[in-house]
Amino acid sequence: MSLHSSKRKVLVGITGASGIIYGVRLAEILYNMSLLEAIIYTRSAERVAKEEMDRTLDDMLRIGDVKVYREDEIDAPYASSSRIPYGGMVIAPCSMRTLAAIANGLPDNLVTRAALSTLRLRRQLVLVIRETPLGIAELRNMLLAAENGAVILPASPGFYHKPKTIDDMVSFVVGKVLDVLGIEHNLYHRWRS
Repeated sequence: MSLHSSKRKVLVGITGASGIIYGVRLAEILYNMSLLEAIIYTRSAERVAKEEMDRTLDDMLRIGDVKVYREDEIDAPYASSSRIPYGGMVIAPCSMRTLAAIANGLPDNLVTRAALSTLRLRRQLVLVIRETPLGIAELRNMLLAAENGAVILPASPGFYHKPKTIDDMVSFVVGKVLDVLGIEHNLYHRWRS
């Protein structure tokens, strides 16, 4: 692997909000591009995955030889800022609890520790928020996280590309994440004027 490609690797976090498919699909696509560093997921994500996908998250995340960590594995490499990949981190979906912890600097599990280390190093942190409606507390936390350097990317699929399936809508959101990371893709058709 060249130094150039190792610099672009991305750490993926999956937390307990609806939309587990966004994190799983992102991990698969990054893996296929040789850009997936590792995956971290929370206990809540396990519960939501069973509800939404009728499969365990462990089953869905068996992607090649990629390392997968649970939120309580604080001895994992990504608990230290020295192991955060140059390509940054994406949390998809990002629960409101995880957003609040990141916005307020509370490293209470491996996902939030890695996210805060990512921000400390001024690397890209993308939070794929999947919640509606949003209250004042959530909006304030989004503003705080953005002021700290995170990119807030709501899981809001567009419709100008004329999606025909749920997969098309998921690909749109994952494509937007890749756009933020500066990774070329063809997951959706761009806006044409």
